[in-house]
Amino acid sequence: MLSLRIVNKLPSPGDLGEKLAGGDREPLVTQTMFKKILFPIHHSREAQTALKVVVDIVEAHHSELVLLVVADTTVIDAAVVGEETPSTENLSAVLAAVQAKLAEHSITAEVLQREGKPAFTICDVADEINADLIAMGSRGLDDEHANESVTNRVIGLSPCPILVVP
Repeated sequence: MLSLRIVNKLPSPGDLGEKLAGGDREPLVTQTMFKKILFPIHHSREAQTALKVVVDIVEAHHSELVLLVVADTTVIDAAVVGEETPSTENLSAVLAAVQAKLAEHSITAEVLQREGKPAFTICDVADEINADLIAMGSRGLDDEHANESVTNRVIGLSPCPILVVP
């Protein structure tokens, strides 16, 4: 499980000496690094792999989770990278499966549904909700199509840090 946090207190010389001497005093003030996580869901295997990591982060940081379903209104993007454009029914089934997996871990999530170009929509929503992190899977496209992937586009446009799960 990942364990990340920001410490808001610099150690005093005494604290530092105690740490070096094997003491286990915790800093007085800590806060969660990822208060709000945006997880754009998709029908790919990589998105399912990313879900496992998202669950770990949400549990470790008690983060708020926002699921984003983007109906790609541009068939051109799908044709460029050679993938099928998922139907509305398929996206609904994926959403139901993700919510079931989250329920197994007692995690509730807000669900947002948008239409548009996936990369732009993901970044717009991240900005709109003030996300601290976007977590998404990577398709692992070959060099010829790497610049055309949604993940790569989000990396270039994102208003916040991105966790890409291979």
